[in-house]
Amino acid sequence: VQLQASGGGLVQSGGSLRLSCTASKSINTLSAPAWYRQAPGKGRELVVRRTRDGSIIYADSVKGRFTISRDNAKRALYLQMNSLKPEDTAVYYCNAMSVPWSIWGQGTLVTVSS
Repeated sequence: VQLQASGGGLVQSGGSLRLSCTASKSINTLSAPAWYRQAPGKGRELVVRRTRDGSIIYADSVKGRFTISRDNAKRALYLQMNSLKPEDTAVYYCNAMSVPWSIWGQGTLVTVSS
């Protein structure tokens, strides 16, 4: 399975974007979908992950602003990002488990201007 992320771009502070992550095959067999991000000069960090038991873990910095979702029919994962801040500027990566493999999308750049 391959994942391809899209939807990044330039947005003003306070704006919204929705990132999409499209799978090359059915995502029904994928588990623990997640989004990570990597800001310039920093390491990759977890933004949100849906665990196998169905719970959702958000980074404290995005709680209440970001929402993860999926559409199995469209083979897609989404990250809705609202109230964006300049510190959200990063390359965003989608990720999911296709046991035993961890699958990564290629990343999409989000730039938030102040």
